[in-house]
Amino acid sequence: MSNSEVRYAGFAVRFIASFLDTFFLALPLGVIIYFISGGEWFDFAQYQQNMQLAMSGNPNALDQQPHTSFKWELIFEFSVLFATVLFWDNWRGATPGKKIVHIKVVDAKTFKDITNKQAITRSLSYIPSSLLFPISLFMVLTRKDRRTIHDLLAGTAVVFDEINVQSMQNKYNSTNN
Repeated sequence: MSNSEVRYAGFAVRFIASFLDTFFLALPLGVIIYFISGGEWFDFAQYQQNMQLAMSGNPNALDQQPHTSFKWELIFEFSVLFATVLFWDNWRGATPGKKIVHIKVVDAKTFKDITNKQAITRSLSYIPSSLLFPISLFMVLTRKDRRTIHDLLAGTAVVFDEINVQSMQNKYNSTNN
C-alpha cells in the first residue's frame, strides 16, 4: 500500500469503532471482572442511591461517591489492554469495533502491521491523549493523516482496511446481480 493509496480514518469512524469496542470488549470484561471480584470492584448500591437522589433533584446526590477497588480497577484496565493487544496482533491491527467499521491500526511509515511494542505504547498513550482531548480532537480533524497524540507517540496511523472494504463491495455486487 503506497502513501497515495491510503485512506486515513477520521474522527467519526474512529469514534464509532471506540463505542463498539466499549460495548463488545470493555463491557463484557467489566462484567466478568465485577463478578470475579465478588462485587468488591464497584459499589453499585451507592451508585443506584446517587442516581435516585439525582433523579429526584437532590443537590447533594454526589456527596457520597461509590467505593471502588483500585486493585480491581487495575485488573480491569490491564485486561482491556491485554485483550486489545491480542486483537491487534491476531486481527492485523483491528479490534472488534475497528473490524466492524473496516479500519485498522498500521505502522505510520510502512503501513504494515504494528508491533506489540507499538500496540502497548499506543494503548498506554490513550492516557495523555484523553487528558488533552481538545488537542487530540483538533489533530484528528485537521491533520491530513488524521493522526493524534497516541498515534504520534506509537508511530501508528488508523486507515481504512481497503481489502475488507473491497471484499464487502464484491459480495454486495455479486448478490445484487
